[in-house]
Amino acid sequence: MPARIIDGAALAAVINDQTKSRVAELTRRGRPVQLTAVLVGLPPGGELYAQRQAEACAKVGIDYHLLNLPADAGQADVAETIQKLNHDPSVTGIMLHLPLPAGMDATELQYTIDPVKDVEGVNPANIGYVVYGHTLIAPCTALAVIELIKSTGVTIRGAEAVVVGASEIAGKPIALLLTEQMATVTLCHIATKDLPAHTRRADILVVAVGKPNLITADHVRGGSVVIDVGINRVTAPDGTKKTVGDVAFDPVREKTAHLTPVPGGVGPMTVAMLLRNTLRSAELGYSRQKDLY
Repeated sequence: MPARIIDGAALAAVINDQTKSRVAELTRRGRPVQLTAVLVGLPPGGELYAQRQAEACAKVGIDYHLLNLPADAGQADVAETIQKLNHDPSVTGIMLHLPLPAGMDATELQYTIDPVKDVEGVNPANIGYVVYGHTLIAPCTALAVIELIKSTGVTIRGAEAVVVGASEIAGKPIALLLTEQMATVTLCHIATKDLPAHTRRADILVVAVGKPNLITADHVRGGSVVIDVGINRVTAPDGTKKTVGDVAFDPVREKTAHLTPVPGGVGPMTVAMLLRNTLRSAELGYSRQKDLY
């Protein structure tokens, strides 16, 4: 029996409704939620992405501001801008658009974002909180993966979970959150020997590599849950462009119990998690202000 397709867009709509309700309640109490995004120069697709982000924020009542710095801005200029936002009480959330111009250290700049205002969960302090089981704000993609797994109804506690891909923004945080949920986690990467030997053991398989059709039916265990984080643009035989994941969708679907599509799976859920994180940043910030005064 083919896998049940996990509808990320439908689940995101439910979460966005919850976020909208909570944002409205905060706003009613005189505590607006305001996200400021910093864009340096005009990277390909940067303005379009910012526009879509603004539209997503508007749908849930979040006030969105975009600061577009010139392409010749230096590392110190960007850091100074972030510090000003850190100290601006009207700004409840901050994010830094990537990629940055050549020569800039993205990690160092992300480190300057106040952990409470870090809506993407990329400040090393926030990753550290995840490691120690006291999650403050976790990376959006990792949160999206956990919510998608939970939506299947499978038990994460005690499950064999395999994560393929060890990036700082996806694979590693996903492995940490699965560990926090008491799964037994194997993290595979470029140096892993005999990848199928690991993936075939998985009750839950998460793939976040960026390589089209890396995972085939031979890699998966029957009845497993497969979450495909990969987003790849490929050219079809007829010359048209299409978006595919890291998982060979049709053959894997025939063998597994639950499978996310690409697009329509992790993507919309990651946006939903960004909006929910933005709300959480505001709630944490207002709580901190109350404690200070």
